[in-house]
Amino acid sequence: MSHQLATIHIKNLRLRTFIGFNEEEKTKKQDVIVNISLGYDAASAIKSDSVDDACNYKVLTKKIICLVEERSFDLLEKMAGDIIALIATAEKVLEATVEIDKPHALRFADSVSIEMRYKRT
Repeated sequence: MSHQLATIHIKNLRLRTFIGFNEEEKTKKQDVIVNISLGYDAASAIKSDSVDDACNYKVLTKKIICLVEERSFDLLEKMAGDIIALIATAEKVLEATVEIDKPHALRFADSVSIEMRYKRT
């Protein structure tokens, strides 16, 4: 069977969490915006038209929401790394990119963001 590489984009997932290492940031939830790209081989899903053969982004997104909203993080790097580690448990995902924006982190900038990538080896 030939490969049909597909990328699913989850855009602007708006969540609230404790993010930062300053005292105020540890006591007040802040907005973060998470963008995720999930790469997988969609050949089986194309053939069967079954969610069982697809990358179930809904289930994965619910897990990511729980992870982010129920924990606290000092650094964006830690949050992105934890999201990547969660995504890596999804067998169908061959590669992923996670970008997290922290709006208003700097006075004269819309946001500060970090991007992290994963590739199954």
